[in-house]
Amino acid sequence: MDAHEPLPPPARRWCMAAAAACLATLLTQVDPTLAAGIAVVAILCMTSSRPWPTAARLLLLLVLGALVLVMHDFSIGRESGTAGLAALLAVKPLETRRLRDAHSLLGFSLFAPFAAFLQDQGPLVLALSLVAVLLLMLALAALVEFRSDTPGAVPRPTPHGRVRTALIALALASPLALAAFWLFPRLATPLWGTPVDAGHRGGLADSMRPDEWVELFADDTPALRVRFIDREPPGRDLYWRARVLWDFDGDGWSRGGDVLPLGRPEVRATRAAALYEVMLEPTDRNYLVTLDVPLAPPPGAELLGDLTTHVDAPVTRLAQYMMTSDPAAEHQRDPPEPLLRRALALPQGRNPRTLELAARWRAEAGDDDVALVRRALAWIGDEFSYSLTVPPAGRHPVDEFLFDSQVGFCQHYSSAFAMLMRAAGVPTRVVLGYHGGYRNPYGGYWVVRRQDAHAWNEVWLRGRGWTRVDPTAAVAPTRVLDTVDDLARAEALLPETFAPIVDFGDWVRRGWNDLVVAFDADRQSRLLRAFGVREATSRQLGLAFAIGAAVALALTLWLQVRGRPPRHDPLVAAWRAFARRLRRVGLEKAPSEPPASFGARIAAALPSQAEELASLAGRYVAWRYEGRELSFDEKALLIAELQAYRAPRPRSRRTAAAAG
Repeated sequence: MDAHEPLPPPARRWCMAAAAACLATLLTQVDPTLAAGIAVVAILCMTSSRPWPTAARLLLLLVLGALVLVMHDFSIGRESGTAGLAALLAVKPLETRRLRDAHSLLGFSLFAPFAAFLQDQGPLVLALSLVAVLLLMLALAALVEFRSDTPGAVPRPTPHGRVRTALIALALASPLALAAFWLFPRLATPLWGTPVDAGHRGGLADSMRPDEWVELFADDTPALRVRFIDREPPGRDLYWRARVLWDFDGDGWSRGGDVLPLGRPEVRATRAAALYEVMLEPTDRNYLVTLDVPLAPPPGAELLGDLTTHVDAPVTRLAQYMMTSDPAAEHQRDPPEPLLRRALALPQGRNPRTLELAARWRAEAGDDDVALVRRALAWIGDEFSYSLTVPPAGRHPVDEFLFDSQVGFCQHYSSAFAMLMRAAGVPTRVVLGYHGGYRNPYGGYWVVRRQDAHAWNEVWLRGRGWTRVDPTAAVAPTRVLDTVDDLARAEALLPETFAPIVDFGDWVRRGWNDLVVAFDADRQSRLLRAFGVREATSRQLGLAFAIGAAVALALTLWLQVRGRPPRHDPLVAAWRAFARRLRRVGLEKAPSEPPASFGARIAAALPSQAEELASLAGRYVAWRYEGRELSFDEKALLIAELQAYRAPRPRSRRTAAAAG
């Protein structure tokens, strides 16, 4: 079949199946709504039997491109690029009509699992990618088979035989792939990074404004997984610290660019410290999440004066680290004056009613800061309500929340409480992180989801230092109008009866993360400790990889030749003699030509003996390459037939002329 001839329907079906599997892998990284639309377009394009006009194809591509940009707020980054690649692959089948187009489609489809792996190295993506690669290999095999000029001259492998061959090929590639994964020297940091969209994956930025987290509360994807080594603190102490916000502009809070005045951390720990292991999902931010109150940073990180854990490079991949924290620890009983002044700063001309109330409370409480805190919490418990549905804020958002609506969630409470305390002369800051979590019954570890995002406060009290205050928790239970759990149930795609399946799936994902995804350069350097190498260098790892690759290649070679007939097998010798005799009549077998193709070619060239030649070649291929067992008599018969075959002598020109 010529490269420009139309594709036979069976070959096209194999190509469409492979492209669909590759696209399905990529769609796991696309927004579900957009992924559904792209999937519908892909089905339409793959099942279309008639060619589309160029204008129609161009219009469809423009519509999909505009939809991708609109869904990503016209930002160019990793997420929008992934969706754009999926859209292109969905439309590509419309121009797949010939053999050359089929090869182009399959080559382009390979980019889909590669792009998916850039964002997610989990077991689901791996499983889908393996299926996609398997189907792609079967599609390539189908294209090779259908290129035969005389289909049916040599029996084609059965579908079961094709699958078996593809699986064997993947298995043969596995030893070298494992050697490269475990032993090839890794870089501590990647050579390049891919740009991300404006909405960072972790959801917790360096700033906070009320109403920002409503969508985050509907996101039940894990933010971190935690395994406690010795003891588990009670649920009320599970405050996961990420960022501390200092600066207030009247509307929202920010961390501020200058962290030098924070000073060095001063922590007074108790004996109730907890040792735990954290697996932090990518956040694209320069912080690690820790249980309050962290006592020391993990290697490669820095513990700042506000007890946030800073890393130099953004967390763009799964981070695994050990920590020790003490929820009952006291910290910074005597902070520097610049730090206290920063924790009292307020903008001018904003929220006047809050300023007036704070001045009156201060006059009534005197120097008793604890009384001010208790009074504010009592007010919240008596008159305020918790709800995720809140009215929009105006010019004075804190005034409107405290005196008008009195309804909100943690962002509103922490912001208003911090301004009220600062206005009353109590140094206060806002802490962003997560609260609580869910204990997976299968793995015995805690899953903290993005919907567990929380904001609370820390006030500085004389003689006690920075003290956690959670004004949201002060809301009376009878005044809770709706919760994150209510929103999650409303947004849930699966009923709660599937919770055990979800828990088991997350346990599998955590094990995969621990074994594969979190395997970095630091863990690789410790891989050779069993051989007496404490910290392996790049040279030692390179030598280990060379040895491992050599062993893997030797194993692969042994598996390939195992079970094949000996080099001097009588049947192999008879086949080679058979090919030499055909060479004398002008039918020479090329060194790289497979026996199946050679058999089809000679059968077409000698139509008078086509049936005999097809039978000889087919039985030899089935024995030599498809693993078909031959009895002693069958093998002897085939050898005898190959030896007895004589090709017709070519007719001389004189004889041909006379016959003409």
